[in-house]
Amino acid sequence: MVIAFFDSGIGGLTVLKSAIQELPNYNFIYYADTKNAPYGVKTKESVRKHVFEAVDFISKHDVRALVVACNTATSVVINDLRRNYNFHIVGMEPAVKPAVIKNRGKNILVLATSLTLKESKLESLICSVDKNNKTVKMEMDALVGFAESLDFNSGNVRKYIKEKLRGLQLAEFETIVLGCTHFVFYKKIIQEAVGDKIEVIDGNIGTVTHLKNVLSGHHVGNDNNGGNIFYYSSGVEVDQSRARKLTELMYFAG
Repeated sequence: MVIAFFDSGIGGLTVLKSAIQELPNYNFIYYADTKNAPYGVKTKESVRKHVFEAVDFISKHDVRALVVACNTATSVVINDLRRNYNFHIVGMEPAVKPAVIKNRGKNILVLATSLTLKESKLESLICSVDKNNKTVKMEMDALVGFAESLDFNSGNVRKYIKEKLRGLQLAEFETIVLGCTHFVFYKKIIQEAVGDKIEVIDGNIGTVTHLKNVLSGHHVGNDNNGGNIFYYSSGVEVDQSRARKLTELMYFAG
């Protein structure tokens, strides 16, 4: 049996990296819906349609669990997925709770896509854990496009990040939460832009920890046969050259 990972593009590779390290006895498949990326600026109905098309394909495999390694897809459709499929489904959640637990009194900045920020799931999370109203939200939609273009360190990327953060009084913040898996590719640049007095965190380790807990009741043999399979939109398996590139990106992330 395999663990499946789904994302609108390459962002979920940042989560897959942690899962491979923590669960070495499993094989993995990774489905990137690159034809329909980015999700964060689409309508809810459009995202729901694309996600179900992808998970319908994934469900034809011998799947033990699916990780929806996309904050936008999780916020829109995770409950519907759990009602429709009989394998474990793990979603992404911005690391607001860990940020609040460690909060020393300053503000918390959540960076995410526009659709994630609009959805009630994130607002419910913030309301349930942040009783002191310290959370500020900001979209950084363009980072998804930069990542899908494999632009991780250009002058345009650095300029965009700097301009987005320019309007904030950074001295008022102590934590930045990366609420999109694509944003993890830019963690170091964001950290450089805000300085070392602000901690930049993401929800990847929390998601993998949840996945491990979900799988803890299952017997695990040495299922890993040394390979992971990558798919594009419509279930097209990537060729070996592209698979090697995606693997390189996975270990570059974070």
